[in-house]
Amino acid sequence: MGSRRDYYKDPDAPKPNSLKPGGSALVVDEAGRVLMQRRGDSGNWSLPGGIMEVGETLEDCVIRETREETGLDIEITGLLGIYTDPDHVIEYSDGEVRQEFAIVYNGRVVGGEIQVSHESTEVRFVSLEELEDLPVHPTVRLRLQHYQDGSNLPWLG
Repeated sequence: MGSRRDYYKDPDAPKPNSLKPGGSALVVDEAGRVLMQRRGDSGNWSLPGGIMEVGETLEDCVIRETREETGLDIEITGLLGIYTDPDHVIEYSDGEVRQEFAIVYNGRVVGGEIQVSHESTEVRFVSLEELEDLPVHPTVRLRLQHYQDGSNLPWLG
């Protein structure tokens, strides 16, 4: 996996040349901790997820990516929000510069065992309090804040 650099509200960010539909899962355990992975490419803690492939729904994508990245099987239980902020740009080492396009679902574990994938260095359930002191990208913090706010309406932005 190549390196990536996230830009957020940065006037020096490169101009996007790509837009790909992606999704992620906000999965909470019985203690209220959130399933997070520490990304191997950036070192940041993030929600599991990835890019949709031809022939699958976005929900299927999020279930597949969560299994691949964490070892856990989940079911989708709701929609946290739609995140398409053009001020969030991700630059990859291969020259791709992607504008954010992420649908974040709520989910719950239905099977599997936690395991680390080639994309991450650590996977575990993390309390919201502990996450305050860990490296987390501002856009992921926004998603966590929307979860914490407890609105029944999905975030649209």
